[in-house]
Amino acid sequence: MIVALIAACEIGFWVLLAAGLACRYLLRMPRTGLALLLCEPVLEVVLLVATALDLKNGAEPNWTHGLAALYIGYTVGHGHRTVKWLDGHAAHRLGGAPKPLGPPRHGLARARHETRIWLGTLTAAVVATVLLQLAIWYVGDPSRTTSLEDWRFAAWRAAGIHGLVALAYWIWPKKAPAGAPEDGPVVGKERVGR
Repeated sequence: MIVALIAACEIGFWVLLAAGLACRYLLRMPRTGLALLLCEPVLEVVLLVATALDLKNGAEPNWTHGLAALYIGYTVGHGHRTVKWLDGHAAHRLGGAPKPLGPPRHGLARARHETRIWLGTLTAAVVATVLLQLAIWYVGDPSRTTSLEDWRFAAWRAAGIHGLVALAYWIWPKKAPAGAPEDGPVVGKERVGR
């Protein structure tokens, strides 16, 4: 049941996102589009409540409950950035806005960019850990919650690996081609100054 609900929440996320962007830019109904986009967090609340009810009704804590916590954590950590990125591209393609700036490709600007993304992964790990710890306390039987503890470690392993990748951009920054400015966001294939 939980896996099907996670899949439904993921599909619902993309459906609400597409509908919200279509209302904002194709139908020229920005308030309706914004309302649809603001409904996205409701999906995570539904998943959280359903997972808690599943555990309350005596379900054996397993990998599906851990996956639900990681999914909610990922949405909290990276959902806003994803929606903002897609909104910028929809505004460009459908609303006539200028092309959104791409991530910096070189130097310290790229390292800062990768660190901001890693902070989203770190936030996801914290949220997943809190949810999993609450589930462990809620079940109250350490012999039944080992799979939930494994998911906690998985969240922190992912954050650690991502952190090492972000750190690599600081230690070994990619050099800009000769004559190109070191910092600044990318528009198309050209770098602009800050």
